[in-house]
Amino acid sequence: MGAHDIEPVSLALLFLFLIPVLWVSGRFRLALNRTILWSTLRMTLQLSLVGLYLKYLFKFNLAWVNGLYILIMIAVASYTVLKSSRLKISKLFGPVFLSILLPVATILLFINAFVVRIDYLFDAKYMIPICGMLLGNSMRNNIIGLSNFYSGLKESEKTYQYTIALGATRMQALAPYFQASIVAAINPILASMATIGIVSLPGMMTGQILGGSIPMVAIKYQIVIMLGIFYTQFFSVCLSLLLSIRQGFDKFDVLRKELLV
Repeated sequence: MGAHDIEPVSLALLFLFLIPVLWVSGRFRLALNRTILWSTLRMTLQLSLVGLYLKYLFKFNLAWVNGLYILIMIAVASYTVLKSSRLKISKLFGPVFLSILLPVATILLFINAFVVRIDYLFDAKYMIPICGMLLGNSMRNNIIGLSNFYSGLKESEKTYQYTIALGATRMQALAPYFQASIVAAINPILASMATIGIVSLPGMMTGQILGGSIPMVAIKYQIVIMLGIFYTQFFSVCLSLLLSIRQGFDKFDVLRKELLV
């Protein structure tokens, strides 16, 4: 039994709550009305388009098409991470793309092959949604990690240079910034994992239950996804910092200012 369908008119009724939201925003001069309307419009159009082309992705289910679509997803995520972190896209796109691609591809294929155990590893029905969940969460954490690392380094660059002058290697001098950035990036997922099921019922589990799955099956899938998200976030943040360091400093261990926007 599938989820109960939602009529377009019924869905449109939910948009009525935008009226009081916009009124409160205007009343308190939050200057958010244009952003709220634009974000809501983009979300609606983008999800509508996703529904249309996922229909054909699922229908044809070709390995190379599914793989290409995932590469496009990772490229967009990499661009968004660098733009939001205020780092030069032209300088760091390759390292960040690779940092996201390797953990996402590894965890995704492992889940399909050894956990869910589907016959066709590139099945779009599993590959695209799971990749989307891994990517969406990794993107946010990479933004936190890279932003904290380079902003912290920029603010205390003299301390870093002094440590280098005392004879420390580049990685020894960067260790405090590296550690603090990883902790800041990973703490949200750890807090979420510690309270899931008590404070919140996650979206995937809720969606599966609404779709007709029994609760224990939905819970097993949610555990798989939460662990997959955690592993992907941890390794992608570590890799993005390590690989960006290779591009971010010159041969004298000085931070390249052209890296920062």
